[in-house]
Amino acid sequence: MTVRFNPFSADFRRDPYPVYAALREDKPVHKTLGMWVLTRYADVRAVLLDRGFSAGLIPRLVSQQADRVSGEDVARIERLGRKSLVFTDNPEHARLRGLVNRVFTAPAVAKLRRLVTTIAGDLVDKALANGGMDAIADFAAPLPVAVLCEWMALPSGLREHVTQWTHDIRFLLEPGLMKREDFTRVAAVTERFAHALDAVVAARRDQPGEDLVSQLLAARTGGGDRLRDEEVVFVCIMCFVAGNETTKALIGNGILALLRHGARPEPAKAAVGEALRYDSPLQLTKRLATRDTEIGGTTIRAGEQVLLCLGAANRDPAVFGDPDTFDPGRDTTGHLAFGYGMHGCLGGLLAGLQAETAFETLFRHEVALRKQPLEWQDHSFIVRGLARLPVSVRSAA
Repeated sequence: MTVRFNPFSADFRRDPYPVYAALREDKPVHKTLGMWVLTRYADVRAVLLDRGFSAGLIPRLVSQQADRVSGEDVARIERLGRKSLVFTDNPEHARLRGLVNRVFTAPAVAKLRRLVTTIAGDLVDKALANGGMDAIADFAAPLPVAVLCEWMALPSGLREHVTQWTHDIRFLLEPGLMKREDFTRVAAVTERFAHALDAVVAARRDQPGEDLVSQLLAARTGGGDRLRDEEVVFVCIMCFVAGNETTKALIGNGILALLRHGARPEPAKAAVGEALRYDSPLQLTKRLATRDTEIGGTTIRAGEQVLLCLGAANRDPAVFGDPDTFDPGRDTTGHLAFGYGMHGCLGGLLAGLQAETAFETLFRHEVALRKQPLEWQDHSFIVRGLARLPVSVRSAA
């Protein structure tokens, strides 16, 4: 049987793993949809580590879109593409990462545990009062947004817009799917979000606090380099854009896996690691070859696009035994759910803390899946996450 890779299909969204398995076995490096698709762990990891593969593809596509849209509102969106950690290569990536890493440290994230616990507890208390919830809309989605808003100490008038603005701007991660009208809308939303954060940054420069924005403004390298005000704005926007949807998916996918397999999240940190491996939130990521390179016995030419199937790599039996079994007790060291190498996820520690706390808080109680069909989101082909997850929640005896 011919295996067809179609990440846009409803069947693939429901369960991509049989397709991944067949591709790993028969066509681990093959060209389709105008790009090379890689599914083996060794090949995916090799490209993530190889700086001959650029992450700067998206800014190029954004610039091409901007050329077709007139108006001053596209200038900020182009700069966001060129100045975001997600999309930059060295030396600019190393400069930005060196500054932002001074703020996103393990001790700094650990200090947020009480905040995350409080927010998660409030959300679960509402579910207890109602006898249940949609674990996506009522729990997995609001948790990461609320945590970031609190950490940044954003004013209440701005917080009410963050979720919708983030949802719109995240389409920049898949610019090839955007039509002209989509790009115009996202450019306008980006400008509104950035303008609102401009005011926050200016206020924190005058009166710094303990919040994330103030810490980013205070970050310095040994040579005295610092983030410019607009760069701080872009870091904050990308915290939401790159971190919200994936953290929501991690929590939702993890809850589903725990309930389906009758597993307990004890210890919760191990359950998070297995949730990341077993049903990775970020399934696919792209790179652009800057030179001819041999991968898995195939020569990929300079200028060709490569689609890395992180979800497939994390179920490669050559690395993880019995990979289609959800086992919180397994060693998940080396999973690629957060990427690897230079572009490893900056917010991985924060996402892990939120998922760990979410599992601990929710599974103190009796939680069960409600008998309703599962719905998978269809607004992204790179992120795998549920659109709805109805559960009952009752106090444990």
